[in-house]
Amino acid sequence: MANFSFPITIVSIGIAFIYFSTVFIFINRWFGLGSSPGLMNVGIFSGLAVMCVYNYVLAVFTDPGRVPPDFQPDIEDSSSSVHEVKRKGGDLRYCQKCSQYKPPRTHHCRICRRCVLKMDHHCTWIDNCVGHANYKIFFVFVTYAVIACIYSLILLLGSLTIVPQTDEQKVEGFLQAVYVICFILLVGISIALSYLWSWHVQLILHNQTTIEQLEGVRALWLADKGGDVYIHPYNIGSYENLISVLGPNVICWLCPTTGHVGSGLRFRTSYDKATSA
Repeated sequence: MANFSFPITIVSIGIAFIYFSTVFIFINRWFGLGSSPGLMNVGIFSGLAVMCVYNYVLAVFTDPGRVPPDFQPDIEDSSSSVHEVKRKGGDLRYCQKCSQYKPPRTHHCRICRRCVLKMDHHCTWIDNCVGHANYKIFFVFVTYAVIACIYSLILLLGSLTIVPQTDEQKVEGFLQAVYVICFILLVGISIALSYLWSWHVQLILHNQTTIEQLEGVRALWLADKGGDVYIHPYNIGSYENLISVLGPNVICWLCPTTGHVGSGLRFRTSYDKATSA
């Protein structure tokens, strides 16, 4: 569980500022809060905001996955076709800092000071690692955040087409400041989160973590240099990769469900598919 931190405070203030600006200024100015279009837009945007905040809180407080203290790799287990080893020496991966073996796809986080199952990265903005147990939650949060920011930006631009009323002209300076700040925030956040979302879609379709993708680039270069072909062992096909992260039920893809992810100690590989075939 993450402790309350300055980055989380900044995100919380940003979400609150954008929400209240969108509802009480942009929607109110464009449609009016008492009108049917106004109420409809308030309902839709509030729903997005609730899902965004709910998934953000879950991403902050959900443990990304701990290595069981009694974990021991079983090299004689015939059902496990992949055993990750160190680049040098070929020994089984062992964390000297945690004094325990690392399951496949596990890495040590120097900020959390422990090993994290299927670690993707440590995210400053949630003050927590993104790993096996909270990766889908993080991805769903980013998805709702992108949609909400783009929606808010559309409402902001649409409200600018309305001629200000007499009472609005009295607080014109305040409104201008809100519009400028929100526009800068929404454009910047929308671009950044859209790039982050597309990056993780690519990772999910290839069943890679950020760490594995970066390591894969080096492995691909070394394989090409040695005349070999590098194949990411956990890539089991785009659709299978997708449901391994988001779950088999399409209806639940945008819900923070994680019951399908398993223990995080073993993962299906392309070698398993080849063997079963």
